[in-house]
Amino acid sequence: MLPFWISIALLSLVQGAVVALPRPPRLAALARLRARRWALLPPLSVIAFVFGARAAESASAQALTYLALVAVPLLAALALGWLVHGARPGAALAVAPLFVLAWVDRGGLAGEGAAVILTGLSCVALGALLAAVTPPRWLAAGIVAMAAADTALVVSDLLQRPNDALNAAHPAAGLPRLQSEVFGSAVMGYGDLFIAGVLGGLLAVTAGGSLQRRGAILTALLALGFDLLFLFVEELPATVPVALTLILLLIRRRRAAAPRRRAPAARSRRRKRTPAARTPAAR
Repeated sequence: MLPFWISIALLSLVQGAVVALPRPPRLAALARLRARRWALLPPLSVIAFVFGARAAESASAQALTYLALVAVPLLAALALGWLVHGARPGAALAVAPLFVLAWVDRGGLAGEGAAVILTGLSCVALGALLAAVTPPRWLAAGIVAMAAADTALVVSDLLQRPNDALNAAHPAAGLPRLQSEVFGSAVMGYGDLFIAGVLGGLLAVTAGGSLQRRGAILTALLALGFDLLFLFVEELPATVPVALTLILLLIRRRRAAAPRRRAPAARSRRRKRTPAARTPAAR
């Protein structure tokens, strides 16, 4: 089995890759669904999971296992066929061999890697669709709120038990577990890749590919740095590096825009201070 530090580092790199992949979906029907309320989905997904799972741990975890088993491959196919950069309808067929590999090599690195790819692609699809129907400022607030809720639940030790129940749940017939990302000796929650997909979708809609790629690199670097805290603790909210990336990008954008805002004001003041020219009649 891979050492923990390699396993978690690779999952952190996957988190950065998920930020880089979404592209804006071009579908007029999505514009009619646009509303601020969709921004509540990221934080509510964490809160509802924790308190729902604590109310009925085994039943809730088992239900989420089968929901992921159906939804993740469908969303991954949607991502490959439509919602990633360079998507082509025929690429959606790649989901089938990935699913088979995750099934037959369950517990092996190749099978775990295939399952992580499927889960990451499903988060890309969800992030792209959510960014298409949510106003950008509200979605940015939703990302920060999700990281804040995740951090509060981890610090208060409310997330550990539901996570353990979810990670222990197995679908029948040895089918792959797609409700969380297990690779080597590390585990990352579905929400940790979901928030990365949401950030990627937000950057794709508002800023374009260049800033999206920079955001992906920054997410990966912050996540790798954040992993060093595992030297002192056993569980971390992996949503935090994604929220920090968003905050840093917003700060940089505001600083870059400040000189442009000051320049028109300075020109206006100079015009006001210029003395009026004398006319022949005034001499």
